[in-house]
Amino acid sequence: MLRRLLRPLLDPYRRYRHARVIHAVRVSLGLLASILLTTGIHLPHGEWASVTMLVVIGGLQHHGNIGKKAAERAIGTLVGAAIGLVLVVQQAWLGMPWLTYFAMAVICGFFSYHAIGKGGYTALLAAITVFIVAGHGDNPVTDGVWRGVDILIGIALALAFSFALPLYAVYSWRYNLADALRDCASIYGRIINGQPVTADEHLKLMGRLNAVMVQLRSLMPSVSKEVKISMTELDAIQRHLRMIVSTLEILGNSRPDTSDADAMSHLQSALKAEHRLIACN
Repeated sequence: MLRRLLRPLLDPYRRYRHARVIHAVRVSLGLLASILLTTGIHLPHGEWASVTMLVVIGGLQHHGNIGKKAAERAIGTLVGAAIGLVLVVQQAWLGMPWLTYFAMAVICGFFSYHAIGKGGYTALLAAITVFIVAGHGDNPVTDGVWRGVDILIGIALALAFSFALPLYAVYSWRYNLADALRDCASIYGRIINGQPVTADEHLKLMGRLNAVMVQLRSLMPSVSKEVKISMTELDAIQRHLRMIVSTLEILGNSRPDTSDADAMSHLQSALKAEHRLIACN
């Protein structure tokens, strides 16, 4: 009975179809947990735990990229919080605002330099966290410490909820690939039946295929991590799909004008012979 009740959550296809809902529920539960925890123990500035949780896992959906991305975002947040605390302490100790402003500008310029390129989001998040913890350097030291603690709590909760009911990229990749092949079969059926390739339905199918190929490409790194298949093998599958789509485009664009009724019967016989040739190959 328990398995029947949990079937919608355990079935990969249902989880694929309702991935956004599952992700939204997971993030909502995580936020509720962070709110209850920080308010329950009366942590000052507890809202930053919820903000951190949203930043870390709000945009992460597939299990294959959660580990790396969550780690990158957690590192950026921790680095920014540590620098922010140092700035708050030196401002309280030296009492020189101009030095604090200059240091913050230099530090954020450094992070901005590294924000363009690999690991850029980590650097950008570190710069943002500096201001969250330190403000303009005039935040009390205790406030900076409490905000740092809240950020650590948010990271811990985010990592815990990111692995709850994971959504695997491999299922999205497989189901999208299957849908793409079905669309290829539909397009091929239209071509061999002599249907116009300029019709809205044909163009809609081709547009959907092109969009799916882009989506499949974006899922490949996560799929590779989840099922331990090299990117080379996945790229070979993607290349075969691209060849199929290109072949269909060539077949469609090589169709003669079907508006001529006399040419239509000749076209049908030619298409049948061509279909037999393609089927044999």
